[in-house]
Amino acid sequence: MLRFLLLFAFLFLVVVLLNCDQPPHVTSLREVLQHEIDAVREKLPTYRLTVGAHRGSSVRHTENTLPALRAADADSSYAFVEFDVQYTKDKQIVLYHDRRLFRLFGKSDALGSTKYADLLQLTGGEIVLYQEAMAVIGKKINLEIKSQGNEQDDRRMADAVIADIQQRGRERDVMVSSISSEVIQYITAHYPDIQTGQIFWLTWSTYLHFEALTEGLYERFKATGADYLLLHVANLRNIEDLLKFKPAGKTVMFWDFDDRMYLVHKDLGDRLWGTSVLSEIRRRLCFSVAELVR
Repeated sequence: MLRFLLLFAFLFLVVVLLNCDQPPHVTSLREVLQHEIDAVREKLPTYRLTVGAHRGSSVRHTENTLPALRAADADSSYAFVEFDVQYTKDKQIVLYHDRRLFRLFGKSDALGSTKYADLLQLTGGEIVLYQEAMAVIGKKINLEIKSQGNEQDDRRMADAVIADIQQRGRERDVMVSSISSEVIQYITAHYPDIQTGQIFWLTWSTYLHFEALTEGLYERFKATGADYLLLHVANLRNIEDLLKFKPAGKTVMFWDFDDRMYLVHKDLGDRLWGTSVLSEIRRRLCFSVAELVR
């Protein structure tokens, strides 16, 4: 009984000293497993996860639009905001996920073959310039470069957005990701101070949970030099092996087709980009205490 009281007193002191109220953008791996794939892993440690806004607040608003970005930036449920960028025909950098307007606006026009002024009309003014997006987001950003298959354009866009990030002094605030390994390799080679994320949707290891396949996924990932591995939430079915074989100094994130992204904090190196080690230690302690007293 005395030991229990001493432990409780110690935990209470930690909570008081560290101001351990859990922010709304913090959740647990167990909760995410239940929410995303309706699964329970009783033997899995309760890792802390940081939640971000995928394409902005894209459930309440049209994805990648100013209302979605502003809402996500103002919502304490998100620690960071993700959006997609690609070129228009006249080389304006705009926010949009697909190559064509069909899914959101019912039109067959392609971004890469349509001028910005025409896109404004076709989308009812909802298409957003990259510069407009950066002006309204104060939180940390995950900027995804959507490759249109032209390597020269991809590199030109990477140069342009990173030059802007540097001019704004936001190198610690922005992570640049892409599904194109060539884009990530280019950025890691030319801009080593910029955090990068390599995106995979579905791979063999998503549904065939053999250790060799997970190790192969990580080998492909490490070859790009990226700092973060971004996977669709279907890969949570393989979470045990993904955590078991995670390379040191690399971080795993998951995204869904709604409005959420999750950064998994397994090691001290698994930090939201730009976050210090001391801040991460405090957050780990607070989360551990909160889980113990639940």
